[in-house]
Amino acid sequence: MEVDGEVQPFRIFSKRAKTKTKLKPEPEARPQPEAGSPDPATAETDSADPDPAPTIVTETGEADEAEAAAGAAAATFADLGLSQWLVDTCSALGMKRPTAVQRRCIPRALAGEDVLGIAETGSGKTAAFALPILHRLGEDPYGVAALALAPTRELAAQLTEQFRALGAPLGIRCLAAIGGFESLAQAKGLARRPHVVVATPGRIATLVKDDPDLAKVFARTKFLVLDEADRVLDVNFEEELRVIFGCLPKKRQTFLFSATMSDNLRSLLELSGNKSYFYEAYEGFKTVETLKQQYIHLPNEGKELHLSYLLSKMKDKEDPIHRIGDPIRSAIVFVSKCSTCLRLDLLLEELGHPAVSLHSLKSQAQRLSALNRFKSGQVPVLLATDVGSRGLDIQTVDLVINYDIPWCSRDYIHRVGRTARASRGGLAISFVTQKDICLLHEIEDIVGKQLEAFECSDKEVNKNITKVFKARRLVKMKMDDEGHEEKVQARKEQKKRDLARKRKHEE
Repeated sequence: MEVDGEVQPFRIFSKRAKTKTKLKPEPEARPQPEAGSPDPATAETDSADPDPAPTIVTETGEADEAEAAAGAAAATFADLGLSQWLVDTCSALGMKRPTAVQRRCIPRALAGEDVLGIAETGSGKTAAFALPILHRLGEDPYGVAALALAPTRELAAQLTEQFRALGAPLGIRCLAAIGGFESLAQAKGLARRPHVVVATPGRIATLVKDDPDLAKVFARTKFLVLDEADRVLDVNFEEELRVIFGCLPKKRQTFLFSATMSDNLRSLLELSGNKSYFYEAYEGFKTVETLKQQYIHLPNEGKELHLSYLLSKMKDKEDPIHRIGDPIRSAIVFVSKCSTCLRLDLLLEELGHPAVSLHSLKSQAQRLSALNRFKSGQVPVLLATDVGSRGLDIQTVDLVINYDIPWCSRDYIHRVGRTARASRGGLAISFVTQKDICLLHEIEDIVGKQLEAFECSDKEVNKNITKVFKARRLVKMKMDDEGHEEKVQARKEQKKRDLARKRKHEE
């Protein structure tokens, strides 16, 4: 991979632009060429410049609103130019009509353009890049056609399932290359050249470093996908991305999708190649209108009491926790630390609330097992750190509880996006202590609305105070006896050593 200086963003599009292009040019005004640059109107006839300025088409959600106001007929998947077998597959999977991001991005992808799509959580972004890839695979099913990168193992596993479901009639071979499993088996699977490889950056980079011959597997890769692209392009993945991009051919299509825009993604537009398309459903940050967002102001010592109260009311149709008359089917509780997740897991077990947990102190097999039990409805509550905040699509999640307010407002968007997906309703309740007031105001600023206070009776909440406090003491003794605190500390030390080795390697 070629990089111009240390401060330049990765060149992940097929070509680098020679001139900057405004992200949102005025629709009626013709953009003026920069000094010393060729006029765009004559760029095609100017044979002296073999690398003309890129065409970056930008559309926003306003176009969708205008179409809806005009009463335009809703497009079908067949109208987008997809193969009939894909249209039939979408119908069989209950995908009746394409969403806005799919209507805008799929035709551009089929036309061979690079695509950057920003749309809210639950808007169908996965199908927006998976369907065009499968369409091309149906025409030429040879070798590793696509590499899809995801920031977390759980999201990579989910993407693999979705590719397999959508590509079932084609019999596509899809490999998940993620940490926590035997790398040798994954290397052998990669050598067999599956049609689609879904991976986390760390694992795929490790496989290529351990066996440089595996880089040849990607010699004919036609598509590069970065799902939750703002997170994948984080500086923590910089070294891994250098290795991965060095294996890929320059002539390829690149698809970047996320629910939140970042400076890295904006910079990539300035480095994008010819025929690039940017769809932005909204500016800034946004949560869906079908999501009801509330908060509970409480002391830090009252979090466990309120959590027990909310979970006990999930099946009670008459309780104000329900936005409609139906009981809440399942809930995700987000925390900031692995130790908190571990403690709440033991606490809920003592209180008789069935739950599973998802955090980095668990092995990957345990994490996927917990996620599968939650998805299948065996357990109604999932406790998770932010490892579960990105991309997970579980239709039965009706409630998200922010036990700890996230430090980054962008993480709040992704957390609450686990509910109210695909036009369904959902409820998000955040626990706010006195020290979290500023974080709450930041969240309200970026979502553009004021969160409502969740009304609950102190008498009802405190009804089980003795039971909750007794369970808390038992959990503390159990964690001390089993040395959980030492395990957490050992994990932190290991991370420090890994980071030190990484920095030494870079030097």
